[in-house]
Amino acid sequence: MTIRFLSPMVILLIPFMLPAQNDLKYQIPPKELAALVDVPATPSVQLDPSGQYILFLTRSENPTIGDISAEMLRLAGLRIDPAINAGSRPSYSVELELMALKDLVRKRITGLPAPLKIIQVSWAPDSRGFAFLQLGDRGLYLWYADLATLTARQLLKSPVNGLLGSVMSWHPNSESLICKLIPENRGPRPVFSNVPPGPVIQETSGNKAAVRTNQDMLTGINDEVLFDFLGRSRVVAISLDGSVKEILPPDIYTGLDLSPDGQYLMTSRITRPYSYQVGYSSFPSVAEVVTLSSGERIGLFKLPLREDIPTGYDATSPWPRSIQWRDDVPASVYWIEPLDGGDPKKTVEYRDQLFRLDAPFTGKPIPQIRTKMRLNGVTWALADLAVIREGSSKTRQQITSFFNPGDLTQKPRVVWDRSSEDKYGDPGNFVRTNIPGQRGILIADKGKSMFLTGNGASPDGDRPFLDKFDIVTGKITRLWQSEAPWYENISRILDPDRLIVMLTRQSVTEPSNYYIRDLKSKKLSLRKITDFTDPYPFMAGVSKQKITYFRPDGVQLTATLYTPAGWKKGDAPLPTLMWAYPVEFKSRDAAGQVSGSPYTFTRLSPSSAVPFVTQGYAVLDNAAFPIVGEGETEPNDTFIDQLVANARAAIDKAVEMGVTDPKRVAVGGHSYGAFMTANLLAHCDLFAAGIARSGAYNRSLTPFGFQSEPRTYWEATNLYNEMSPYNYADKVKTPILLIHGIADNNQGTFPIQSERFYAALKGHGATARLVLLPLESHGYTARESLLHMLWEMNTWMDKYVKK
Repeated sequence: MTIRFLSPMVILLIPFMLPAQNDLKYQIPPKELAALVDVPATPSVQLDPSGQYILFLTRSENPTIGDISAEMLRLAGLRIDPAINAGSRPSYSVELELMALKDLVRKRITGLPAPLKIIQVSWAPDSRGFAFLQLGDRGLYLWYADLATLTARQLLKSPVNGLLGSVMSWHPNSESLICKLIPENRGPRPVFSNVPPGPVIQETSGNKAAVRTNQDMLTGINDEVLFDFLGRSRVVAISLDGSVKEILPPDIYTGLDLSPDGQYLMTSRITRPYSYQVGYSSFPSVAEVVTLSSGERIGLFKLPLREDIPTGYDATSPWPRSIQWRDDVPASVYWIEPLDGGDPKKTVEYRDQLFRLDAPFTGKPIPQIRTKMRLNGVTWALADLAVIREGSSKTRQQITSFFNPGDLTQKPRVVWDRSSEDKYGDPGNFVRTNIPGQRGILIADKGKSMFLTGNGASPDGDRPFLDKFDIVTGKITRLWQSEAPWYENISRILDPDRLIVMLTRQSVTEPSNYYIRDLKSKKLSLRKITDFTDPYPFMAGVSKQKITYFRPDGVQLTATLYTPAGWKKGDAPLPTLMWAYPVEFKSRDAAGQVSGSPYTFTRLSPSSAVPFVTQGYAVLDNAAFPIVGEGETEPNDTFIDQLVANARAAIDKAVEMGVTDPKRVAVGGHSYGAFMTANLLAHCDLFAAGIARSGAYNRSLTPFGFQSEPRTYWEATNLYNEMSPYNYADKVKTPILLIHGIADNNQGTFPIQSERFYAALKGHGATARLVLLPLESHGYTARESLLHMLWEMNTWMDKYVKK
């Protein structure tokens, strides 16, 4: 197979204030925007299972265009760097520090590889150390850091296989890890002739197989051979002394999961035939349990190729799914099976049933609870208590119940029956333990209570909370809630009896930092454990406020409004950039609920619209664009009308506040937000310019559904056509900037969407510009690409909006 890449200089541009189309090099935006791309990364924080140590990991800077030019194979839904036998363009950390919470002293670990490029970190269950994967020139290598000696060492010289699911898993005894290694003596990568051996053939025999527009699929026999070569692994146990024990022979493994008692290994491996329509996760597979002491392999399931999954709301695979270990017992497998064949159109009393099979896995599966809606998850707590969540994506109904796994004669006890869209009524989630492999619910008060944490959404914004839930009575006691002018959020309950927690704390002017808080203390004493500083000095003086307003139909909307430093009420109205992303709802009330908090520190990224406030623009960020369809009406049935109503309401509010000049407003968005942008320019005259990044514009090219639309093109042809701005290219009179990554891998947003839309616009005399970023995917990563994207956006708005 020959793999070709487009030249990094292939950028298609319409001339305006620029040299000839083929001569433009990567550009650099004004200094405030350029500074955003090079902002040093704030370290991420990883707390060990015992809650005594913190790891600080600092990621690398944005890669260069040269970095992302490395060879990339696209196979079965994967993007692979064959040089390292792992996913392409992996992000990694270049700095590591260790700190003990008891004294907040940072300690240096010696013996770390240089240069440090940590892909993944995994704490040992007993917190005596941590394993990590180091990126080398020829693969990923397993290392271990010992906290007792503060030293690191490489455990194995052979590289691990970084593809297809989990790479490493700790044994519960913390003495060894289960890993996937590249087979010994694998040989060189297959090389193929440029002369094709024959045609590529696909055939269907009458079975329906409606799949969405997946990218990076296998395309022929050569791809199949490469997939086999790169995906094959041998499974071993690696002790901390470096000794290796073979567990399973080479095969294509996608899952390795140790039982809580460490006696068994549950595996999943891929079998043939492969598909050219779906990714590897839908290929035929075999689930087995391996007894580690004897090597005996016990088959659980043989799952066929999963191309013909039913479609629509609440459709699912007709075969067993969510095959996992119970967290609360030594070795018991559970899974979910649909009772309607996965087809929500079938009339049945119960949709799903839970099953379990206990060690030694030779008996018959034990039926557990049945649910009338789709069973979305199970969380295990005690021998006589488990929590299930069932729900309907069509109606948004969600039920949380308790059931007794040991006595199925007891009826499930409904705890909450609510709408999944109702943020204000969300009771939160039960807090889970932090021991790897044993992530059951955290139990307090000698088995009497559990904890709940949540966002605490309210008309005043999010106010995270911690509650205690009485298992017997269902009584909820509020233990703590974030208070203005701070936004605090619990990261870990360090001591459930003394109610000592680790949380993050931030405000509009102070970046997020970690603290230890004693919730039993009358003063709620705080102990600061990190000191991360403001990484955006160029944003000093910028004003931020949460605003609310209404659509003509009464739906409440929100946005975050940013105004430039020095601007005050009474000054001349500003050119404005509105940035948004549509979201579907089944309830007007839910659509109008406030999201986010007015007290958070603004975290920026190069893809954000907010930094343009430094260029003299007001920015309406995250402007609410709900698309509502109540009852039997689907949200998209009135998509265009609601888009325009949302946009008009936001502009009217900003104009009423004296912030925005209504004749100088730009609209923009990424992905579905780009789709929104193109539709607004095709159906209203509210804007002076539009910016659409990585969007889809012709819905006939996504015929089996898109976003949350469950109907197919053939079921709702008029809807698909009416929602496609491509069909209204002759109506677009407002200047539009289209930006797209040439290597976009997102479902439905092939680069041809922007190319064909641009061609249609050009054919009808529109003012448009198409920028194709070489080598970039759905989100852009190379420093040169990010700088150029910001330059394009700023130049476009300066010409058509700020004028």
